[in-house]
Amino acid sequence: MKILFYAAKVYDKKSFDPALERFPGITIDYIDHELEPMTAALADGYDAICAFVSADVGAKTLEILKEKGVKTVLMRCAGYNNVDVEKAKELGICVKIVPGYSPEAVAELAMGLALAVNRRLYKAYNKVRENDYSLRGLRGVNFYEKTAGIVGTGKIGAAMARICRGFGMKVIGYDMYENPALKDFVEYVSLDELFARSDLISLHCPLLDSTYHMINIENIKKMKDGVILVNTSRGALVDTDELIEGIRLNKFLGVGLDVYEEETGNVYEDRSDEIMMHSVTARLLSFPNVMITSHQGFYTLEALNAIAETTLQNMMDADKGERTKNDVA
Repeated sequence: MKILFYAAKVYDKKSFDPALERFPGITIDYIDHELEPMTAALADGYDAICAFVSADVGAKTLEILKEKGVKTVLMRCAGYNNVDVEKAKELGICVKIVPGYSPEAVAELAMGLALAVNRRLYKAYNKVRENDYSLRGLRGVNFYEKTAGIVGTGKIGAAMARICRGFGMKVIGYDMYENPALKDFVEYVSLDELFARSDLISLHCPLLDSTYHMINIENIKKMKDGVILVNTSRGALVDTDELIEGIRLNKFLGVGLDVYEEETGNVYEDRSDEIMMHSVTARLLSFPNVMITSHQGFYTLEALNAIAETTLQNMMDADKGERTKNDVA
């Protein structure tokens, strides 16, 4: 079983190569190129390709992969909003994901972002490096006895809820499907009520038609003044232009983003020598209460190892024609 691994980074090889020893029937060729229609033809002769959240797995890409004999698309991530699932089904291409590699990895980063923007840790670090030990601009608030609103209470949202509980916060949640494992300490409320009551709002839901731009100016105006917003899920959950409007209205104590709408061309690339023309990301970074990270929620040793193990097991299952809970097409 031959896999062509797109957009391979050093850390991918370090996690997948050791895992391959437990899957002797699989070989991997790593390439730097991202998966898109122009690079899909490189998969000629491969049984499967492996792609990440930044790949273009649309209809055109899938058609080319089908022409080249690719039978399986292995997404080494939980999200698959960049995959044309219906087209894959039409073409008979199996698509598998890694739905639960390490919920705690993402949830811990979410709380890290919340703490960083609350206590201005990034600003404090830079001030002290310049021998400025004043406290101006560094005041935060206690999380203890505040209310955390968790939007989406699946595995990652549940992990975040438990972290917030550990901080002594009251935890409220919104989800179309309530998680029974959280009922002893999470109060489920409507989305409008969550926006109105929460001091910290953390997004942990998939990107669907119903969740696209769920954070918009209408909903921002429902929030408390001085709310903290964290997004570690999908960038398009937040309407960036309207988020900026909300920031300018002084609605937020802080905003922490590991994902954002404009990230596709930036993810895991070094663009430090480039001028970002007309960039909403640059506008966001101009605000002192905004912190953006590099879509790194998954980037822990444990999560990387779990991603490699599950992805390779997905390949074994696909080769046997076995459908599992990891199949989306």
